[in-house]
Amino acid sequence: MRTSPCCTNSSRRTQTKLGGFGWGYNGGGTSRAAAAILADALDLGDPDECGMSIIAYPQDDTLVALREDFCIDVLSQFCDEWHLGRAAVLRWARGWYVQRSIAELPDALRHLPPLVDIDL
Repeated sequence: MRTSPCCTNSSRRTQTKLGGFGWGYNGGGTSRAAAAILADALDLGDPDECGMSIIAYPQDDTLVALREDFCIDVLSQFCDEWHLGRAAVLRWARGWYVQRSIAELPDALRHLPPLVDIDL
């Protein structure tokens, strides 16, 4: 498993013909950013090819739901400058799969230490 950071933002947004990446709101730019971040952290390759993209087909229903929930839970909360480590993305994604009782995990999540139920 690779341990390098997922991504860092220095308040620059990549521009594409579709409008680039976004955060701090929930929209197309946020969906593109979420697809890129999650595909990178989960070692899924190109978001367009793994079924997570907002423009490419076929789309994987599970990965699209993961992407959109990541937009709402994480990226829509960001301000202009932020840093997001790969470990934080993996922990969030692991929890997302567990909450939905989805047993088929991406490889990057299969090799994480098991979740432990701790009585608080």
